Parts: sequence; structure tokens; C-alpha cells
Amino acid sequence: MLPAKKMPLRCYTAPSLAPPPPTSKAQEEMASYAVDKASTSSDSGKGHASGYTLDEKRRAALAEVDNAKFSFFHLKVCLVAGVGFFTDAYDIFAINIASTMLGYVYGKGQKLSTNQDLGVKVATPIGTLFGQLLFGWLADLVGRKRMYGVELMIIIVATFGQAVSGEAHAVNVIGVLIVWRGLMGIGIGGDYPLSAVISSEFAATHIRGRLMTAVFANQGWGQFTAALVAFIIVAAYKKSLLADDPAVLPHVDQMWRILIGLGCIPGVLALYFRLTIPETPRFTMDIERNVQQAAQDVDNFLTSGTFYVDPDAAIERVQAPKATRRDFFQYYSHWENLKVLIGCSYSWFALDIAFYGLGLNSSIILNAIGFGNPPKTLKGTMAVYVNLKNICLGNLILSVAGLIPGYWASFLVIDRWGRKPIQFMGFAMLTILFCCMGFGYDRLIATPAASKAFVFLYCLANFFQNFGPNTTTFIVPGEAFPTRYRSTSHGISAASGKLGAVIAQVGFARLKDIGGSNAFVGHILEIFAFFMLTGIFSTMLIPETNQKTLEDLSNEDQEGFIQGPAQPKQPSA
Repeated sequence: MLPAKKMPLRCYTAPSLAPPPPTSKAQEEMASYAVDKASTSSDSGKGHASGYTLDEKRRAALAEVDNAKFSFFHLKVCLVAGVGFFTDAYDIFAINIASTMLGYVYGKGQKLSTNQDLGVKVATPIGTLFGQLLFGWLADLVGRKRMYGVELMIIIVATFGQAVSGEAHAVNVIGVLIVWRGLMGIGIGGDYPLSAVISSEFAATHIRGRLMTAVFANQGWGQFTAALVAFIIVAAYKKSLLADDPAVLPHVDQMWRILIGLGCIPGVLALYFRLTIPETPRFTMDIERNVQQAAQDVDNFLTSGTFYVDPDAAIERVQAPKATRRDFFQYYSHWENLKVLIGCSYSWFALDIAFYGLGLNSSIILNAIGFGNPPKTLKGTMAVYVNLKNICLGNLILSVAGLIPGYWASFLVIDRWGRKPIQFMGFAMLTILFCCMGFGYDRLIATPAASKAFVFLYCLANFFQNFGPNTTTFIVPGEAFPTRYRSTSHGISAASGKLGAVIAQVGFARLKDIGGSNAFVGHILEIFAFFMLTGIFSTMLIPETNQKTLEDLSNEDQEGFIQGPAQPKQPSA
């Protein structure tokens, strides 16, 4: 028999003639849970608490997190997670410029072959795919805190390894770079589910979208910084480069190593803060099933921004849904749960086909439309310098004109409009823009004036990728699943996106020169338009997560979620 519910004593007060002040639903819930917390606090430390007591304690702690005001701790989480995405984007997109430098030094005819260029660009997305699946699963298995920082150490080591890669009779520098970039991709992949889940589980409901968008928006600054650093390096080496032997270009070899190697710095600066970030209360409560410790953590980080775990404190586990293989398949055997995973995964897959197809080949796009090519009258090292400078400037323009504004446009409205309207709008606009660029490609590159129109459309596409599905496909998987499978499910969704990135890279490399150099680019843009159209339909499968708690979005009944203290295992006979 369940114990009777303990009801708080209420004192009679005379009715007031004045109308009661209006209260929001969040305030009412907070007040209700505060009473629950107060009414059950007397049970802590007195033997085993009842299932009802523990369930109410859990709900009270979650209500404190969901209704908390923005604080310095939220800002710290945003910065620590954001630096990782800054590093990820810098390392991923710096190769866009570095590959041209590599071609001048190690390529035949001062240009990497199709397979070499494809290898250095596709190695990172392949590694990222495996890293997302691996770290997503591990974060649900052993904890967010234990894995956070491990992925950053992998990125730092692999980035440094690229910068010091060498060549010998039995070793090809491009092959060594491919291995290091694949390893770096594993670390970058781990950053996606970990940063998304940590920021969503610490965030209050009313700011969760903006907090996660601010974390992800650092990707735009990473891309911009990669182009800016490359431009500064090229300008600094101008005098030395112009004095080089055009057949050897030793200073270009130094330039790409510095460009890649500088990607270590933000990772090193953020490593300590990642290793010392507290475990999320939701993981402690729902996966470790230690409600008492989670409630204490909530009080600590909301008041002082710190956490403390007493190694001598008694740990009281509770009976709650536990992550197992059988439970995983049972949860996703229900269509209302499976369709969310399918919608998140395919939307990210469709988006990344275009996002990485363009992002990792922006230099090729710029050259194809004649934007940034050096005059044919230039020869020798001056042609090399002008080409590298123009590629850097072109990437800077694309970042400033489209990528960065798109992220912050999403930030401004993500908690007002919701996630689905932004994703619908983004996919629809991208379908129209890629149709215009694809079907009108030949006319848009025919004259210098038309090429400027193409660049404008290209920047608009970058803008609506980020003010659209590139942001929302990161946010929704971090919200829409139960705590015990949230990181795994985010990893599956993100890995689907990287599968699209790999397909786009391989396809772009194999198709772009059909009929001549860069002659098939227009048709590739038409293919991108088709996938953007399919993204509109996959968006219909995902729920609207705006202003809803993570527990409401899990499709699980929260009443009686905790059934009581865990029963001790009986010794075997």
C-alpha cells in the first residue's frame, strides 16, 4: 500500500476584496513545486523516502532549473561550449584555404589531384560521423561531465599533428594529413551531442533556444576567423613569398602549417573549464538515479555557480526507467517517438548535403564564377600571392555577408517564433535560391555584373541556412528526447547530417568537372535544391519544442516517474 500523501497545513485568511494579481503558468508551477519541495524536505535523512516523496523532490528540482533566471552560470556554460564550436568550425573550414596552399607545395602542376583534395576534405566529416555516434552513446552511459573535455583533447592533439606532418620516401604528407584530420573529426563529432545536451539540460525553458543558438553561432565566428587568419598570414608572408622559387614555394609550406596549427589555441584555453564543468542535474537524477545529489547540485549552481560532491555521503538510488537495449527499442517502437528521430535525422542529412557541399568548396565556387581569380597577365609568385589573397577575401565576404548574420537572426526569434517555423522557412527559401542559382547558373556567370548577382544569391543561401535548418537541426535533437537517450539520439541525428556531408563532398568532387572544368556546378546546385525541398516534408515529423520543458517533450508520463528507492540486489544462493 502506498503511504498517504502529506498535505501542507493551510491557515485560513479572510478573503480580500481586491482581485488577485495575474500569475503566469510558470509562476504557478514554481509555487506549486516550491510547496512540494518544502513538504518533502523533512523526509530527507530519515531512512528511506517514499516513492511519492522522491518523485516530488525530482519535480521540484527540475522546476527550479526550468524557471531559473539567466545567470552568470548560464553565460559560463554558453562560453565553454561555444569555444568548442569555434574551434570545430575553424579546424573544419580552414582546410578550404589550406588545400589551395597544399596544392602549390605538394600537388602536381601546383594543384592537388581530385582524390587528394577530396581526401583532405572528406576525412574530417567521416571522423565526425563516428565521433558523434561514439560520444553520444558514451555521454548517456558514463555521463556528460566525464566525456566533456576528452573530445577537445583529441582535437588539440590531432590539430598539432597536422601542423607538423612531414613527408619521406615511404610517407606521403597528404596521406598523413588525411589520418590526422580523420582523428580530429572524431573529437569534433563528440562536441556536437555533448555541447548540445549540456547546454539544453542546464538552460531554463524560456531561454533554452537562445542559449543553444548562442553556443552554435560560434561556428560562424570560427569560419570567419579561419579566413581572417589566413588573410593575415598571406599578407605577412607577402615579401618572402614573392622572393621564393616559383617551383618550390617553401614559405607557402610554412603558411598552411601556421594556419592549421593556430586552431589548437582556443581548444587549449577552454580545456580546463570543460574538465571542471559540473554534471547536469538531469543526468544525475534520471540516469545515475541519485535524486538527493541532483537536488543539491541544482541549489549550488543556481546560487553560487559551483558544485560539490561529498565522497562520504550515502547514495540512495531510486527506481526509475533505466537505459537498456530493450528499453531503447521499446521506446522507439512507438511511432510518435520514432518519427521525431527520423525527422531530426533526415532534416540534418538534407541540410548538410548543401551546407558542406558549399562550405568546403567555396573557393571552387568563387573561382568558377571568376570572383577572385588573378589576372592572366600575372605570372610566378605574384600570381600565387594574388590568388591566395583573393580566396581569403572571398571567404571573408561570404562569412560576413551571410553566415554570421544568419546565426544571430535565429538567436533573436528562436524563442518567439519557435523551431519549426524557422526550419520550414529556411528550407523553403533555400529551395528557391538553389533553383535560381542552379537553373540560371550559365547566365549568372556570363558577365562580371551577373557574377555579382550570383555572389549575392550565394550569400543569401548562407544566410537562410543559418537563419533556418542549420541552427534548428542542432537544437531540436537536444530537446526532444528523454534524458537517458538524449545524447545518443542527438548523436544519431548529427551523424546522419555528416553522412550527407560525406555524400556531398564525394559527389561534388566526382561531378563538378563533367563536361569541363567546373562545368557541372550548376547541376549540383539543382541537386541541392531537391534535397532542400525534401527537408520541408521531414520538418513535419518533428515537434515544436519552444517553451516546453524537456520532460514534457520526452513523451513520457512524469507523474510517478520515480517509483521509490531502488531495491538492493539479493545475493545469489
